[in-house]
Amino acid sequence: MSTTPITIAVVGFSGRIGVRHTQYVLDNADTDIVALVDPDPTAADVAKKMSPSTPFFTTVGEMLSTLGDEKPQAGIVCVPNNLHVVVAKELVAAGIDILVEKPLCDSIDDGKSLLEDVRKYGVKLLVGHHKRFNHCAMATKKILESRSLGDITAVSALWTGFKPDSYYIVPWRRSKSQGGGVVFNNFVHDIDLLHYFFGPTVRVHAEQSITRRKHEGQDPDDQAEEGLALVLKFASGVVGTFVISDCVASPHNFESAAGDDPGLPQTWYEEGKQEVDVYRIFGTDATLSVPDMTRWSFGDRKKSWESVLTHGKMPVENDGRWPFERRLDHFVRVVRREEEPNCTGEDGLLAVMVCDAVRQALDSESGTVAVPTIQWSSLAYRGRSISPTTQCIAFAPSKEDNVTTDYSPAHTPSMVSCRPSTPFL
Repeated sequence: MSTTPITIAVVGFSGRIGVRHTQYVLDNADTDIVALVDPDPTAADVAKKMSPSTPFFTTVGEMLSTLGDEKPQAGIVCVPNNLHVVVAKELVAAGIDILVEKPLCDSIDDGKSLLEDVRKYGVKLLVGHHKRFNHCAMATKKILESRSLGDITAVSALWTGFKPDSYYIVPWRRSKSQGGGVVFNNFVHDIDLLHYFFGPTVRVHAEQSITRRKHEGQDPDDQAEEGLALVLKFASGVVGTFVISDCVASPHNFESAAGDDPGLPQTWYEEGKQEVDVYRIFGTDATLSVPDMTRWSFGDRKKSWESVLTHGKMPVENDGRWPFERRLDHFVRVVRREEEPNCTGEDGLLAVMVCDAVRQALDSESGTVAVPTIQWSSLAYRGRSISPTTQCIAFAPSKEDNVTTDYSPAHTPSMVSCRPSTPFL
């Protein structure tokens, strides 16, 4: 096992998320930050304050031509959503492993093109769905795998909160065409986590909520959505509902409720604090609410609505670190070829495909849209055959693969990617 620090460049480091990435790389003993890249006019000053000894560049091309053979082993891409693929492809073509912030892409075709390049150049891609590294999410995954809830029937989910007007000063955040809105910035995280729990989504139905914000100068036809209600159908047979809004006074969002973001007030359960849940997972033997981790069951009593249900807290292991920190440690191991990506390019693309289907559903007469399929190679599978009746219908292996993958809710595998230039303006 190597102990030499991984050299990393952070592209788009001066934004809210980029600053966090940069600080965690600076603080991690297994990483060495060798380049900061950002064209924003204020970025040079931010670089001087955060890491004055680190070389600063305005484009990826400038970084690569300047560093030459001393190019970084890995790059973290945290630019605006519509530039994720542009920047990622340039790093990939240089043979650099990448961590790309969510969403992986803003168009399905661009995402597929990026995955093709990843395979072509033989690099690793980790998609930045950090909720997979949250202590409550990891505990939930273990509970589902233990089958202590029985067979999963349904999930009810929420992402509700209030973003201030100052959040929308950044133009792309209020523009649908540039990747703004709650679908591609909030729901995309949660749908990835639900895929992690229950397997892929195959169909969505969407209804948009009332739009209350009026952004001055914003084209009304391009104004990003602020809320909606969804019905989801998973390949495993699980069904779900999801209510989303960033314009309501509510603590029911994963970031606050699960202790997921150091920049937001935390409502995750502690003694003397109000407990808040965002997911309710309904099984034939028990129901679990997350992240307050309350499990309701009949215990030894007869399963009947006439019997008394009792509840208790499920154990949660928490080392006190933020999900970003755990994800960075995992990325280091991926770059060292000690682990495969926990969230692959295919996982990231599926989350985008569902978000795209939601946007289509909002614009359709019926409100219902099927999620497209992805062709996987045999190297993409880590499934375990549990139930012959539950097959993945959203991910089809090649005929020559001869692979059967089970997507029963308690045994959903984490997908593994296949092993195998435009400047950031």
